[in-house]
This record gives sequence, structure tokens and C-alpha cells, in this order.
Amino acid sequence: MEYREGKVGRVFVLRVDDGEDILESITALAEEKTIEKAFLFMLGACRNSNLVTGPLKDMIPPEPIWNSFVDPHEIIGIGNIMLENKKPVVHLHTGLGRDGKASIGCMREHNEAFMVTEILLLEIDGMDVLRKFDSTRGFAPINFGEKEN
Repeated sequence: MEYREGKVGRVFVLRVDDGEDILESITALAEEKTIEKAFLFMLGACRNSNLVTGPLKDMIPPEPIWNSFVDPHEIIGIGNIMLENKKPVVHLHTGLGRDGKASIGCMREHNEAFMVTEILLLEIDGMDVLRKFDSTRGFAPINFGEKEN
């Protein structure tokens, strides 16, 4: 285990309206406001969504299981933003529910807000942390104490 201590910086509330892409909206805010590190909480609804709901097999690097949802679903999510290759990358895990059925996974690719999705974003200050791709693991975990040149 490794950890670093930081402080909460700026706080943003983001409303993603019907038809807008959730991940694109968060990324656009991060780029516009130069947000390099943040934690976020999300609630609302979405449609035309894509989730990775686990690895196909118990192996590293994992082969993802993709699930797509066309109909509107209620959602709740928690995630972060970290730089990878000098660009903000959103890592957002969500729970989706509709008509008594639920699914949890990592929101990826296109995910469209239905009616409205609200996001609380807490910027993190005072630490060096970024994502760096690890070919052995097949993803980009967070790395501490590094800076991108």
C-alpha cells in the first residue's frame, strides 16, 4: 500500500443535461478548469450507456465484460480524475438500476444523460499523483510522487 495526503481545492457542481455525454462533460470541465486530480460523486439517470462489469476470467491483464444499456436507468457513481499522458482521465464506477434490476461497473465510452445527471467534483491539491500505463497489468494505475514532463 502507498498513500499521499492532500487537501480539497476547488469544488464544482456539474449538471449534465438530457442527451449530453456524461464522461465527455466531466472531461471537458477538467480541461477547461485545468483540473488534474479530483474525486467525484454522481447521481441521476442515463441511457445508451456502456459499462465494464468485470473481467471475463481471473487473469491479468483482464479481458473486460462489456454491457450496454439502451433504456433509461437510475444511476449513482463515484470516481476520480487523474492525469494520464498530460490529459485528465475519468475513472467512474456506477450502479445502474431499472425495474428492480441493477448492474455495477466502470462507465466507459458513450454514456448519455437522461433528464439530468448531477456531479459533485472535489479538486485535490497538495500531492503529486498521476496515471501511468502498466503493460503487465493492462491498465493505468495511479502513481505517487511523479510528475509528467
